[in-house]
Amino acid sequence: MHPAAPSIASLRQTLSEVRGGALSVSAFSSAARSQEVLLQALPARYSEVWLGLLDRLESSALFSEESCSFSQTELLDSLGLWLDKAEQQLHNHV
Repeated sequence: MHPAAPSIASLRQTLSEVRGGALSVSAFSSAARSQEVLLQALPARYSEVWLGLLDRLESSALFSEESCSFSQTELLDSLGLWLDKAEQQLHNHV
């Protein structure tokens, strides 16, 4: 197992908590931005995409779903997809 793999598991859990309403977008974003070990273990483009998604998610949290150009549900789905791809990337380079 790659040393950064626990970070992915932790992010999956916090993402699930955001979807269920048990965790705020702000708390998730803070936890997600602190994953330096994971981001450094991946190619630079992964970090760029991750941080871009988090920026949009934070923006979407400032508005109601109807008034924001970013769908929070779609952004959460995209973050989940990013985690899948990051996990595969780590698995391929162990």
